[in-house]
Amino acid sequence: MQARQRMRRGGVGLAAAMAALGLSLGGCYQHTDAPASVSAGTQLDDAVITAKVKTAIATDSEAKGVATSVETRKGNVMLSGFVDSQAQADRAVQLAKAVEGVNGVDSKLMVKEGKSSAGNFLDDSVLTTRVKSALLADPDVRGNDIAVSSNKGVVQLSGYVDDTRQQARAEAVAHGVDGVQSVVNDTSIKK
Repeated sequence: MQARQRMRRGGVGLAAAMAALGLSLGGCYQHTDAPASVSAGTQLDDAVITAKVKTAIATDSEAKGVATSVETRKGNVMLSGFVDSQAQADRAVQLAKAVEGVNGVDSKLMVKEGKSSAGNFLDDSVLTTRVKSALLADPDVRGNDIAVSSNKGVVQLSGYVDDTRQQARAEAVAHGVDGVQSVVNDTSIKK
């Protein structure tokens, strides 16, 4: 009886931890013709790796202030976003590679062109929000799986998508948002 209660509490603890990390068990039960699914344990491991990489970048004096998106799938980390210099990009990659559990790092980091003003920063934030909203509203794109970054009208899409159709659709949706000058589609197909 006590063992069963401990198991129930342990299951609730795992469910609570997964909920806190924004994970669910729902994605684990996909059809066999769907893209390669990831188990709940792998999702949890990936979420922990993502958190550790974000923390390493945020707390490092050389990389501090780097606005990067971190996506992890099966231990492979994708870094994306805009940085001020190649040295910052290189440092972010170095920090990500040093995190336990990381199998590889795919850097999609882009160096900003010229200095940005407060107005550019605000415009980029609004543009990023508009693109993200458009992706979330589109029924053919899983917008929550795609990271969006903007710099002076250039929008970068990154993250993992199911197939080339979804990849192309995400790019088309982003192009359709008012204020987007160009789109860099750095999404990868799930393996």
